[in-house]
Amino acid sequence: MDSGRGDGGTARDRDGEGRARNARPRDGLGRPLPYGAPGVERQPEGVVRAPEESVGEAQALLDAGRPFHAHEVFEDAWKSGPAAERALWRGLAQLAVGLTHAARGNPTGGVRLLRRGAGVLAEWRRDGGGPRPYGMDLVAVEGWALGLAGEVEANGRAIDPARRAPRLS
Repeated sequence: MDSGRGDGGTARDRDGEGRARNARPRDGLGRPLPYGAPGVERQPEGVVRAPEESVGEAQALLDAGRPFHAHEVFEDAWKSGPAAERALWRGLAQLAVGLTHAARGNPTGGVRLLRRGAGVLAEWRRDGGGPRPYGMDLVAVEGWALGLAGEVEANGRAIDPARRAPRLS
């Protein structure tokens, strides 16, 4: 990845194909760190996985307290999967971002995205998506999201994302 930093910092970072992509290292919650700082390994973008593989990889990242990175796995599934499943993966990505915001100490963003993601999953189920796609218990995941949203809204404090990660199945 070319950092594009040869012109006083005004050039955008680009990936190998010329697409804009921030090359700054990131912490475990996806926050950018200064260039040269040690960060956590980033999730590769644009990976096409089997749905069960996406669920397993995202769960491992959630369990490790890395919901931002889990969101990237869900986003890949959303972008590469069949149109009929896009709302499923989008809702899961929103939940992961909501957990990220809640862990970063942004209760407004966390609550909003947790509730939005739960609503997307509920709508997807009502529209015929089913309650247990790829072994996930969407009813339980929706309940987790709404419960956590209420807790974050009430106390406004940052949460530990690994301790509060959902069980997808």
